[in-house]
Amino acid sequence: MKRIFATFGFLAFILLAANTASAQCGASDLADNCITQMSDGFNFVKSFPIDGEKGAKNKIEYSYVFAKGTEYAINICTGGEAPDGIIVSLYDSNRRQVTTNQANGKLFKGVVYNCNSTGIYYITFTFKDSNAHCGGSVLGFRR
Repeated sequence: MKRIFATFGFLAFILLAANTASAQCGASDLADNCITQMSDGFNFVKSFPIDGEKGAKNKIEYSYVFAKGTEYAINICTGGEAPDGIIVSLYDSNRRQVTTNQANGKLFKGVVYNCNSTGIYYITFTFKDSNAHCGGSVLGFRR
């Protein structure tokens, strides 16, 4: 009888572990893979996973200190070619939007920003008509 319970317990554990693994979107892997897709001439700074938890999260935010006189690029990577409904917006330290990848009803795979003032900037990712609510992003710079 103990052997039967141990067998069922082991099988239940395996099924639960497999279910948990498939529920994750792989945002960290997408962010890591995004490094190779950086815009030409930009140096890698940081990667960001974008996991909207299958629609449970509508906004993901990160912050980073930008330096005056530096040009920054933020790229979005998903499982496909398009940004899959992921909108990236960059805000300055006063929370004023300075750029976004959304223009004229179209979403682009990234943005480039020429920093005019050193300070903390906020990078937000939101979802609009996204299928997977999952992606990765990379921040790069050049002077």
